[in-house]
Amino acid sequence: MKARSATKVTSADGARQRVHALTTVPGGRESDSVGIGHPVVGAPSASLWGRRRVLLLNATYEPLTAVSLRRAIVLVLRERADVVHADDAGLVVHSADLSVPVPSVIRLRSFVKVPYRAVIPMTRAALMHRDRFRCGYCAGKATTIDHVVPRSRGGAHSWENCVACCASCNHRKADRLLSELGWKLRVVPSAPKGRHWRLLATIKDIDPVWTQYIDAGAA
Repeated sequence: MKARSATKVTSADGARQRVHALTTVPGGRESDSVGIGHPVVGAPSASLWGRRRVLLLNATYEPLTAVSLRRAIVLVLRERADVVHADDAGLVVHSADLSVPVPSVIRLRSFVKVPYRAVIPMTRAALMHRDRFRCGYCAGKATTIDHVVPRSRGGAHSWENCVACCASCNHRKADRLLSELGWKLRVVPSAPKGRHWRLLATIKDIDPVWTQYIDAGAA
């Protein structure tokens, strides 16, 4: 797959100056908004720089982590990474003399060796992704997490004892055992496997374009 570089610079200092120019106004004061090319103009920095995440791939296209938009642009400007996918809406951050496409996926130019850790931390985001945001009991839309064996009954806070759950089932189950309710789990819960789950443990909303890389990293 051929990556697309957003722009070129000659030094790290130049990169810092350029990314700084994207977020400041005359006088050196931090701007309250970031200029965005069509179709959005003057979007608040909190919504763009604060919440926007960009998928960072290794040189081998293996998903590594999700970085902030600011960090992604710095990596591109320093020529440490290339833009693989730009924002579908064609958004662009710009200053008076510089425009950079808003990336959704970037790829490092040099391979980075990452230590493999077999244990995947259980977070709310990762558990919801494991259960595909569906209730472990009724398959409805999950909004909460339930301990299959309640904590009050000695249940552990673990991958094997937690499932995504809808509010209705969570309320009805309360602190009872499944045998007391006559309920059954749709799928026996277990710890997920694969390096990509470390990424899913930190991100709730996944950009659809990331899916091809996350699925590829599942092995």
